[in-house]
Amino acid sequence: MLSAHVHAAPPPLTGHLVPDRHGDTAGRITVDSRTLWRDGTPWLPVMGEFHFSRYPRADWREELLKIRAGGIDTVATYLFWNQHEETRGTYRFDGDLDIRHFITLCHDLGLAAVARIGPWAHGECRNGGFPDWLETAGCTPRTDDPAYLALIRSYYGRIAHELRGLSVFDGGPIVAVQIENELYDQPGHLATLRTLAEEAGLRVPLWTATAWGAAELPADTVLPLYGGYPEAFWEDADPGWARGMRRHYFFTPIRDDHAIGADLRDAAPRGSGPDNSRYPYATCELGGGMAIAYHRRPRVPAPDITALALTKLGSGSVWQGYYLYHGSSQRLTHAVPNQESHATGYPNDLPTVSYDFQAPLGEYGQARPSYHALRAQHLFLRDSGADLARMPLTLPATEPAGLDDRTTLRWSVRADGDSGFLFVNNHQPHEPLPDHRGVRFSVSLGDRTVHLPAGEVTVPSGAHFVWPLGYDVGAGIRLEWASAQPVLRLTVDGTPTAVFTATGGIPPQFSFGPGTEAVVPPEVARTDRSPAGTLVTVTAPGTAAELTLHGPGGTARLLVLAEEQAPLVHRVHCAGADRLLLCADLALTDGDDLRVHTEAARTGLSFLPAPGDLTGPGVSPDGTDGVFTRWTLTLPPTATPAEVRCLRSAARPAPARTGGPFRRASAPRDEDFDHAAVYHVPVPATALDHDGELLLRLRYTGDAARAFVGGRLVADHFWYGPDWEIGLRRCAAEAIEHGVELRVLPLAPDSTVHVGPRDRAGLDAARTAARLHTAHLVPVHRATLRPHPEAPGTTARS
Repeated sequence: MLSAHVHAAPPPLTGHLVPDRHGDTAGRITVDSRTLWRDGTPWLPVMGEFHFSRYPRADWREELLKIRAGGIDTVATYLFWNQHEETRGTYRFDGDLDIRHFITLCHDLGLAAVARIGPWAHGECRNGGFPDWLETAGCTPRTDDPAYLALIRSYYGRIAHELRGLSVFDGGPIVAVQIENELYDQPGHLATLRTLAEEAGLRVPLWTATAWGAAELPADTVLPLYGGYPEAFWEDADPGWARGMRRHYFFTPIRDDHAIGADLRDAAPRGSGPDNSRYPYATCELGGGMAIAYHRRPRVPAPDITALALTKLGSGSVWQGYYLYHGSSQRLTHAVPNQESHATGYPNDLPTVSYDFQAPLGEYGQARPSYHALRAQHLFLRDSGADLARMPLTLPATEPAGLDDRTTLRWSVRADGDSGFLFVNNHQPHEPLPDHRGVRFSVSLGDRTVHLPAGEVTVPSGAHFVWPLGYDVGAGIRLEWASAQPVLRLTVDGTPTAVFTATGGIPPQFSFGPGTEAVVPPEVARTDRSPAGTLVTVTAPGTAAELTLHGPGGTARLLVLAEEQAPLVHRVHCAGADRLLLCADLALTDGDDLRVHTEAARTGLSFLPAPGDLTGPGVSPDGTDGVFTRWTLTLPPTATPAEVRCLRSAARPAPARTGGPFRRASAPRDEDFDHAAVYHVPVPATALDHDGELLLRLRYTGDAARAFVGGRLVADHFWYGPDWEIGLRRCAAEAIEHGVELRVLPLAPDSTVHVGPRDRAGLDAARTAARLHTAHLVPVHRATLRPHPEAPGTTARS
């Protein structure tokens, strides 16, 4: 029996953070040492980073709708100084640089916003976002040098002008401003930057700064934010997993990570970092993926991301912030390339164009498996985040002995009073954890001890989940515990309905006290009654596994979906009500419209409760799916092979060069691509005759590749395993006129480049070959459907 004892936590520290200098209280957001509060209610933000200036303005709204549909309620974005003031004294906030328009769109869509204003930002941007002219400006950057502060005062003043009226204090969406980034030893300067920003007119309830690397921050002046990644492109090209990343798959009260950005520090951390007893555990850079550098190219699958995110929740996080949540592209309109590179003094060479980051939403808006898998967690946080936000961390009696302990089960409890959540993580990248057999938990909550499940179970390798302890199903019915993951609660036909998913191949069990009667279909569940209460074991989780519960306060339902259905779950508000939607594709709502982005020729949509009707091209009713009503969306065929013309098959690798302070492998230069294998892919005039993106999906053997349209570089790629995808919508007319030219280089025999073990053979093949194998044109249809209500009075759970 694995045991944990929850002790009553002392009251949180309150009133110690320096407030807004104007003393505003409108749109009140406050912070104590444990929790964020919004208008008197605990608030657990789910934040995703999306760089507006690295994405076409015309697409911002649709991409923000996708972000919202993924369960994100707050959008963070960088402002890169060298984009807004590339020429000294000339500010640009127009077109794709229009931060005001972007933040206004966030507001229109009900999303909170966080502005990361720098002035030093990093974000794999040239000079960390500093303009080139700063080098000769006669000042000492990142200090309180008056000459430098004068430049910042002007820049902050222009940012404040652009963002006027958009603070939550004014009814807008901006809840926080981050000053600087990864500044470790200048607490006084950080305090000065906050003062300058406030004097310029920026007024927000939360001022934040990154705290990893034992950063010295001005006490109670900024809220420390932390991070953690599943991999690290900034490590050397050694063959193994970046060791420091292991820590993020253990439950621990330790928030810091000295590994993030360590290659940009000239010394090991000297301080102890913030006093975290004074601040809630908040994050801004949980790895939504990982960038690809030339010398190190880690592939990050979805479970690496979801397990990390869940482990941070189980470690006490009350602010889940992802970097990146939406991929993007480096700007190509500047006088010099805008990416981090050896040429600009960085340790790493990044692609000239691509900043995809393997993010949940890709460089061209593609919905990745991680997008769908994270959404299930985010639905849980939308539903239970206010409860979780007040619950401190409790670790079990037996913890792992260290980063290399792969035999002790990793678990934790967050609880408050007699209710809480039990977290389990049995996944980590690269080095699979073993199955754990004979597992049963004992959790002491105040004056009661909960034993779960009813008998010993096996927690399989890779499983990671959260189970409830003392959970309000609805209608006053209390669930004592469950061995299944809560997802959401809503009201269906007037009856409260709680939705769970099975976890880890473990039989879903639900324990109720003696006052609750459970009516279950015998083909999906069995019931065991005793004087202590009722235990329901669901034997066939899925769309038909609905239980009816009767308690003293009324009736509720409990729906138990299969584990593989968790990534299909959407919560959509359409036809006047919140509805549960099962769909394998990205689905979002835009006013009264329901929109589906899909590559598939056929996709199913199962609703609970059902809208009265769905109208739109290609949609038709398709009967029932358990307790759901199903429609099928039929679209034109997808993924047609493209014609590939080989213009030159011979290729010569770029010389094996090194650069940067650590002499890591350098990316091929522009002139090296004159000796690449060259291919041409025509784009038919009809290929873009649909409402959505058109992906050119390529499979090749090579080290690095570039794509040109009409002689203009539009995309580039360092090979790391997955197919290369290029979105053609943003250059549609030119692509139809000229086609796409692809240049592929082999890898120099003596180059030192890291990829994961599963991809090693593919990269080794590039030492002797550079070849485009296949090309497909893949339309991502954007189908708009209009639902109509069936039953008035169907409402969401409040």
